[in-house]
Amino acid sequence: MGGVAELPAMAAAVVAHAAGDLRIEDVPVPAPAPDEAVVEVAFGGICGSDLHYWLHGAAGESVLKAPMILGHEIVGTVLVAAGDGSGPAAGTRVAVHPATPGPGSAPYPQDRPNLSPGCTYLGSAARFPHTDGAFSRYAVLPARMLRPLPAGLDLRTAALAEPAAVAWHAVSRAGDVAGKTALVIGSGPIGALAVAVLKRAGARRIVAVDMHERPLEIARAVGADEVLKGDDAEAIAAVGADVVIESSGSHHGLASAVKGAVRGGKVVMVGLLPSGPQPVLISLAITRELELLGSFRFNDEIDDVINALADGSLLVDPVVTHTFPLGSGLEAFEVARNAAASGKVLLDFSPDAGE
Repeated sequence: MGGVAELPAMAAAVVAHAAGDLRIEDVPVPAPAPDEAVVEVAFGGICGSDLHYWLHGAAGESVLKAPMILGHEIVGTVLVAAGDGSGPAAGTRVAVHPATPGPGSAPYPQDRPNLSPGCTYLGSAARFPHTDGAFSRYAVLPARMLRPLPAGLDLRTAALAEPAAVAWHAVSRAGDVAGKTALVIGSGPIGALAVAVLKRAGARRIVAVDMHERPLEIARAVGADEVLKGDDAEAIAAVGADVVIESSGSHHGLASAVKGAVRGGKVVMVGLLPSGPQPVLISLAITRELELLGSFRFNDEIDDVINALADGSLLVDPVVTHTFPLGSGLEAFEVARNAAASGKVLLDFSPDAGE
C-alpha cells in the first residue's frame, strides 16, 4: 500500500446532527498521526447508544452539542498502517476495541481500565469536543485499538466482537457459571449474546426473557433452553436462577431479575437504566442476600471473544438479522429501532454494497 496521499479527501459517513437529524454525508478523512492507522471499514453494528443519539440527541448523560460520526462496533481491513510501526500491517483484517482509558482524579482499580474516569469511547458525546465514531468508509484510528482477526473468521461474524465482549464481561462478573441455572432478562442483541456466552461457559440451564417473539427466537437459536414472555411474572419468579443477567435496561426488568434469582444468587446489571433514582426491590435483594453487580463495557475480553468466534465455540450468527448498504443507512436505523422485528442490524460499508 502507499502512503496517506492515496487516501480520498472525503468519505461517506453516518453523522448525527441532533435529535431526529441523522445524515449519510461525506466527511473529511483526517491525516493519520504517527500512531494511527487507516482502516477501510467493512461492517458496522448499530448499537443502542447510536439509536439514542439519533432519536433523542443524547445517550444518558452524554448530550450532542455538535455533529458527530456514530459507530463503535466495526471491523475492516488496514489500508495504511501506523507510521511509527505500531499495530498491524496494511492488509490485515481487524476488529476494533473502541475505548481509550484516560486520566482522572477519581480512583479506580488499575486492572479495570473500563472504569477509568477519563475513559473515552468511539462515537461518544460524553465529552466535548465529542469523540467521533467509525461509521465511515475510511476510519483513522489509534493502532492500539486494532485487533487482528484469525484466518477463517469472516468479517461479518467478527462484526459482533465488540457487543459480544460486553456480554462476555457481564457473564464474567458472575464468576464460574458452569453447571448453574442462568436467567437472561431482555433478549435484544446484548441479551442474546449473553445467552451465547453462557452456553459456551457451560451453564446447565439458560432461560431467556423478552416481551417479543423475535428476540426469543434468536435466544433459542444461540443456546437458550427455555424462553418466557416478560409479562409472565409467576414463571420468571419460579426460575430460581443462580445467575441473572439483566440486559433490558428497565426497572421492570431489574424487578424481574431480583424475583427470578435464587436466594444467595447473583444479579449482573448490564442494561443501562435511565439516570436518576430508580425503583428497585432492595428489600427482597437484602432478605435473599443477592449480589447486585454492575457491568460496564469490557476490557481485554474482546481478545477472548475473537478467539472463540474463530474456533466456533461462540455461536453468534443468528443475532444478526439485517444487513443494509451504507446508502440505506437511514432505513437501517429505522429497522434497528424496532426491537420486536430485529436483532443486530449491520451496515455494509463496501462501495459495491447494494448494487
